[in-house]
Amino acid sequence: MGNRIEELEQRIASIEMRNTGVEGDKDWEVSWLRRGLLVTFTYLAVGVYLWVIDISHPWLNAIVPAGAFMLSTLTLPIFKDWWLSRRNKK
Repeated sequence: MGNRIEELEQRIASIEMRNTGVEGDKDWEVSWLRRGLLVTFTYLAVGVYLWVIDISHPWLNAIVPAGAFMLSTLTLPIFKDWWLSRRNKK
């Protein structure tokens, strides 16, 4: 009986550790730092690409895809909530 309780305690501790990691991952996914970094990297990558292929005003034109990405990160949670509410009604 003692071994069974110890085994359950270990399993609970393992689940709690995993949950801590999952919560951290969730927090990172919706963090403004992550979004800001992704927008910055998108802007830089597109800007460099447009500059290399000699598009006029590459840095100005790179704002469009970076802005679109930021917009998508702001609107997707709305659609996710809507989708989950419809899914959970079934």
